[in-house]
Amino acid sequence: MSSERNRNRALPPLIALRAFEALGATGSVKAAAEALAVSPTVVSRHIDNLEQRLGAQLVERKGRSVALTEAGARYHAEIAKAFDQIAAATEDLVKPQAAPLRLSCWPGLAVMRLLPRLPDLEARLPGYAIHLQPTTARLDLRRGEVDAEIGYRIGERSPRPGVVETELCRPRVMPVTSPSAIGRLGRPAGDIGLIYELPWIHEISADEWRLFLETARLPIDRRAEHRLGGVRLWHAHLAIGAARLGQGIALANELLVEDDLADGRLVEIGATDVRLGTYELAMRSDAVGGLAMRALVDWLDQALRLTRGVQKTNASRAN
Repeated sequence: MSSERNRNRALPPLIALRAFEALGATGSVKAAAEALAVSPTVVSRHIDNLEQRLGAQLVERKGRSVALTEAGARYHAEIAKAFDQIAAATEDLVKPQAAPLRLSCWPGLAVMRLLPRLPDLEARLPGYAIHLQPTTARLDLRRGEVDAEIGYRIGERSPRPGVVETELCRPRVMPVTSPSAIGRLGRPAGDIGLIYELPWIHEISADEWRLFLETARLPIDRRAEHRLGGVRLWHAHLAIGAARLGQGIALANELLVEDDLADGRLVEIGATDVRLGTYELAMRSDAVGGLAMRALVDWLDQALRLTRGVQKTNASRAN
């Protein structure tokens, strides 16, 4: 049915319609001819053919000047709209696509720290489409799977040929839980011994908790061994969310819980100064000096800067 309707449309030749639209827009045959890069004779012939095809007078000829008739003016208004729509559709189809900037990042940092600040990066790079991919996998920079990578390293770095890795920050790691969970115990949050009184929430494994206890010189006794088998939630933002709900204690770095601590949604237990890992930015060596990478580095310098005084314990909130 649709194809039958299309065949029966009474459409004049497009070239004649284009000549008529140009004539109405410019007001003269000569100007229309210049706009279309043809001779005035060609424009006049197209107008004559169009009038014969439609059986209507569209143009009044007064010596060397021309003017649209009343019918011609109405018809031109509609034709001009149609050409504007065609031009807009064509421009939308062929306009240059924004260059992608593909950034992979550990999920906790991506969700809790970078996502709220992403509009600032977009403003710094108006010609780019930012693709933020939360993942713990190490993608292949040299093969173009990603343009830049933010990872979290504990221990020694393994160099990668053709890749430049820059240390971003080494945040403090702390045990956190909800004020209500601390309140039930009836002891101040500054007491580090409280970590043995509540369940421990883990990410991928219990390794981070073991390392935290060793670095803070806290005992790994029977109470600790029991809690090392707690819930595993794989990603930092999920572990922190469970701690907010009062389901136990999560280990979190200060970048991820800065706002939660300042606003009282979480409480730090104790006042340790433990730093387990380093956030690093990895880039291809041939892209380091480019506009996009420079803008990314400047943005990360701002995004990963503490602004709300997390360095101090929030023990007073739970007293």
